[in-house]
Amino acid sequence: MLSGDVLDAGVLRRELLRPGGLWSGVDVVERTGSTNADLAARARAGAPGGTVLVTDFQDAGRGRQGRTWVAPRGTSVAMSVLLRPADVDPARWTWLPLLAGIAVVEGLRRTADVPALLKWPNDVLVDGLKVCGILAERVETPDGPACVVGAGVNVWLAADELPVPTATSLALLAEQREPGSCPPSRNLVIATVLAAFELLYRRWEVLDDDAPFAASYLRRSDTLGRQVRVHLAGDVTVEGRAEALDADGRLVVRTAEGLRTFGAGDVVHLRS
Repeated sequence: MLSGDVLDAGVLRRELLRPGGLWSGVDVVERTGSTNADLAARARAGAPGGTVLVTDFQDAGRGRQGRTWVAPRGTSVAMSVLLRPADVDPARWTWLPLLAGIAVVEGLRRTADVPALLKWPNDVLVDGLKVCGILAERVETPDGPACVVGAGVNVWLAADELPVPTATSLALLAEQREPGSCPPSRNLVIATVLAAFELLYRRWEVLDDDAPFAASYLRRSDTLGRQVRVHLAGDVTVEGRAEALDADGRLVVRTAEGLRTFGAGDVVHLRS
């Protein structure tokens, strides 16, 4: 689906860069393999925390468990941010992708007026269909450890361009709601999501208690309270009822054998 929705670095910089703000620089590139991989390389070369990288076309985008994906040029938001939370206990860094998920939900609700929700650990859903995936990666650098958080939002994809049948796009959702209507611009989506993330991140930096973020996540969760199947490495699956997040943001599932806690895994929502 061709959109004419042009990414504009000048617009994004005016929206995001300010004295004392989290974001230190915004770059938009025409094409790259992976914004996460590129930003990790920049981190190792000394790029400051708060660097944002956005591309119009990503031909080797990375998901969890080494998956790759490609979206047609001009149809998606593909962006990564570099974070250097030097004063935060590394044990708490597990919250970074969850904070990003909350920010994406808030950004899509505000810009696209869609009932976005979170599927643990890193997907954003609308009406049960995936509209965004998030990937966080720890990077070791000469200046200390850093974290790169990437997000890919389906904006202008047509039905025949979706990567999987369980996905959707903001354009398809807008058309379903009101034929002939369009989704928000990618610049607006990016600016709104990153503004929401900045507010969450700044609070996370200064608090020692992650309970407020767990509460925020749970209010937006489509996973908690559901019967789920958790797919683990080695083709192992576990089924049960998703009951809670623990202090590290891990999923607590009540199985036939009792409570189990998962820090990673692919979750499938089952019919009750």
